[in-house]
Amino acid sequence: MNLPDFLTWHPYNEIRLTGHRIGLEHVVQLYQEGMSTELIVEHYPSLPLALVQQVISYYQANKAEVDAYVTACQAEVNRQRATAPKGPTLEELRGRMDAKRFAQGA
Repeated sequence: MNLPDFLTWHPYNEIRLTGHRIGLEHVVQLYQEGMSTELIVEHYPSLPLALVQQVISYYQANKAEVDAYVTACQAEVNRQRATAPKGPTLEELRGRMDAKRFAQGA
């Protein structure tokens, strides 16, 4: 994908808005959910409205490529979630807190 100057490739094949930590996929997903450019700016207040408008224009002009990129990003997120170790349940955390309180009180 050929990127304009307001988008930058980062390590791990991430495309971010230049000068921001916000990924192209995040802005596009909000737009796909029906958010206007103004609402996207409310969601990400560090982004200038003009930049969000440029990103959406780029998306509309390169829809197939950007959609494929967003789909690949979501697939990677899903893969990582599926392989991530499970954390303790709320019941286990409560048990730990109770045991700690008991140990401190004894």
